[in-house]
Amino acid sequence: MLTVLWENAPGCPAQRALLERVFAAACAATGAQPSVEVSVLLADDARLHALNRAYRGKDAPADVLSFAERDARTEDAGCKPALPPDEASPVSALPPDDAGCDHGILPGDEEYLGDIAISLPRVHAQAAAYGHSEERELAYLFVHGFLHLLGHTHNDDTAYRQMRTQEEAILTAAGPLR
Repeated sequence: MLTVLWENAPGCPAQRALLERVFAAACAATGAQPSVEVSVLLADDARLHALNRAYRGKDAPADVLSFAERDARTEDAGCKPALPPDEASPVSALPPDDAGCDHGILPGDEEYLGDIAISLPRVHAQAAAYGHSEERELAYLFVHGFLHLLGHTHNDDTAYRQMRTQEEAILTAAGPLR
């Protein structure tokens, strides 16, 4: 299930419909069940700047930020610890399992994956800079954020290429983007 929220920007049914279509394609391509939950915040640069500073320590606006419900930092060890409860956090906390460790998303699980925040001014600017539509840029930023929620990273060249390949495959599967 996808929840789309707008902050300091007018709600747009076309954006919601696009994100729902891309969400369905992303779930199908990654094996995530369509019953997983993701929230998307479409906001201005000031909001993304504040989130980037608060949660990443970077004093600059960002185009997209992902706040995974499960921490992927220990994914390589086969264990994802639950996030600690924090009412100020943009994500809710998961209760740890018996071992204090979660071993991923199993088929059929209904689960809250996390939050994605996207800067609409960055969507507009980057679409113009890259010479493609705002629809494609919004879809791309959503897919990028979604893959981060699933634990994908782009910390090295190989991971970057793999993530880019998967992003493009999902965008293609989502159908034509104006």
